[in-house]
Amino acid sequence: MIARLVVLVLLFAAGTAQADPLASWNDGATKTRIESFVAAAVTPGGPGFIAPDDRVAVFDNDGTLWAEQPAYFQLQFAIDRIKVLAPQHPEWKTEQPFKAVLDGDLKRVAASGEKGLAALVMATHTGMTTGQFAAAVTNWLASARHPTLRRPYTDLVYQPMLDLLVYLRASRFKTFIVSGGTVDFMRAFAQTVYGIPPEQVIGTTFATQYVLDADGTPALVRQPRIDFIDDGPAKPSAIYRIIGRRPVFAFGNSDGDREMLEWTMGGPGPRFAGLVHHTDAVREFAYDRTSKIGRLDKALDEALARGWTVVDMRRDWRVVFPPTAAR
Repeated sequence: MIARLVVLVLLFAAGTAQADPLASWNDGATKTRIESFVAAAVTPGGPGFIAPDDRVAVFDNDGTLWAEQPAYFQLQFAIDRIKVLAPQHPEWKTEQPFKAVLDGDLKRVAASGEKGLAALVMATHTGMTTGQFAAAVTNWLASARHPTLRRPYTDLVYQPMLDLLVYLRASRFKTFIVSGGTVDFMRAFAQTVYGIPPEQVIGTTFATQYVLDADGTPALVRQPRIDFIDDGPAKPSAIYRIIGRRPVFAFGNSDGDREMLEWTMGGPGPRFAGLVHHTDAVREFAYDRTSKIGRLDKALDEALARGWTVVDMRRDWRVVFPPTAAR
């Protein structure tokens, strides 16, 4: 209670006080651990104080900041984009996995494996300028709906994580996305949805080529070649290369985030590692160790062994999606 009171006093002094900055979280051990860590981090002279320049917080995206079932949203974008581009590619009527997409045979799409999915991504994410790709993502998000929840994808962000991002930034933490998704896909919505600017989004990247178009305007064209895959042990490397600081606060939800959490906790001084555990089959989805999407197995065992914070979505979150998701 004392730690929580300290946070509220400090936020009020900064002109950002709320009755409860984490109102979408249920009271309990998880919420208390987050508040206590932040309270200590912003208390000068205290044992848990963290200098503002070192207050770096990193978050995975899929399954951590927004939903990811039954398929990653970026894959759904690629599938929908294939349908839009199909008239320009008559060969797709007989060529797999494009034929499966056009036939609506998602089981066959999944059976095509990494090679097939990579073909879909290459066909829909490259061969255009960075501006054209951003516009395609923005237009898709404006009209697309989740296949089972029937809501816009940007409605399927987690309100408790939105509240946490605001809470951290009010306490002078700098928030970053570190995801296996492609960086340009996330940059199309990260600032509007999460309040995270493009330069604070780290992800998988495609190679680009500088060109001058017909009227001499410079542009970057996305090439059909992956430049960097930001997943697993690559995440700490990307954080170091782009941010240049070891985070003190990290949140993920799957085995692909394990190394990022390990590296965060491996530094000196106070640190926080959290995992979102999808346990709510009624309000969202329930999955962990055997899921093909967002598998949480080894990271869950490590979290329990090392005392990392595991968020039980059903127990710890008062709400899952923002109220506007009901529209």
